[in-house]
Amino acid sequence: MANSAWSEKIHKLLCRMNNFYLPGSCRADCCKFEIDGVQVGWIPPHVASLLTRYPEVFCPPRDGAVSLCHSLDTYERRSKAVDAVLQTLRQNGSLTCLKGWRDEKFSVMPKFSDPPLLWMERAATSLFGIKRFGVHINGYTVSDSGEVSMWLARRSPTKQTYPGLLDNVAAGGLAAGVGIKHTLVKECQEEACIPAAIAEKAQPVTTVSYTYEDEEGVFVESQFVFDLELPLEFKPRVGDGEVQDFYLLPIDKVKELLASDDFKPNSAMVVLDFLIRHSFIEPDTEPFYQEFVAGLHQTL
Repeated sequence: MANSAWSEKIHKLLCRMNNFYLPGSCRADCCKFEIDGVQVGWIPPHVASLLTRYPEVFCPPRDGAVSLCHSLDTYERRSKAVDAVLQTLRQNGSLTCLKGWRDEKFSVMPKFSDPPLLWMERAATSLFGIKRFGVHINGYTVSDSGEVSMWLARRSPTKQTYPGLLDNVAAGGLAAGVGIKHTLVKECQEEACIPAAIAEKAQPVTTVSYTYEDEEGVFVESQFVFDLELPLEFKPRVGDGEVQDFYLLPIDKVKELLASDDFKPNSAMVVLDFLIRHSFIEPDTEPFYQEFVAGLHQTL
C-alpha cells in the first residue's frame, strides 16, 4: 500500500472516531447532562425527550441542560433512581443500545480523578454521553537483534461488539470502584493467560481519548494505555473466550493492518499511538503526523 493511501485511511479513521467535534454532528442539538450544576455528559435530542416522562428523576431541559432532581442528593439515591428509569426504558425496547445490557456498573463523574456521583449501566452510557474509561495493553516483543513485533488478538465471533476483529493483546472497561492496575492484571489473566507476575511489569505510557456519535448515542472515551514487553518465549493463550486467537506480527505488518477494516477502531488508535511513541512513524516522513497526534488526544 502506498504511504499516502495508508495515511489517508488512518486520517479518516481518526476523523470518524472524533466525529462529535465535526460540523454536522449532533453536538449543537445535545443537552448537557448536569448533576448539581456540573456537566457530566451530553444527551442526544431523542433521549432528552424520553427523559421528560420521568420528572421525579430528571428536571425538564432548561438553558440547554438536563439535570438530575436535587432531591437525589447521594450516590446511592442517584444510582438507584437512574437505574430504575433505564430498566423501564430497557423493557419497552425502543433504545437499541439497551438490548446489549451487560450488568456492568460504570462510574459517572466530571473528571476521572473526581469522586463518582453515581453508577450507570455500561450499555446506557452512550445515551448520556458519559465519559467512559478503559485499559488497553500493547503486548510486544524485542528480538535479540532489536526487532520489535506485536501480539494482536482476534476477537471472538460471538463478542457483542466488533466480533472477529483484531484487537490489542488485552483490554477492558473500568468498572465502578475498580482500579486501573487491577483491571490491567485481571484482563491480562482472563483474556490472554498472562500471569500477574508478567502483567504487573506493564508501563503506563499515555491516554488515548476521542468522542464519536452513532445511532446509539455519544461515546466519550479515554483509554489508559500500557506497554508490556513480553518475554520472547511467552505465548498468550485464549482464556475466557473473548478472544479466538493470538498472532505475533512484525511491526510493518501491524502498521499495514491498521488501515484495513479488520481492526477494532479504538484499538487501532492505541496501536497507532505505540507506533508514534516508538518512532515507527516519524514527522519527516508522515504528512499527517500532527493530525495523528491531535486525533489521539481529543478531550471535551
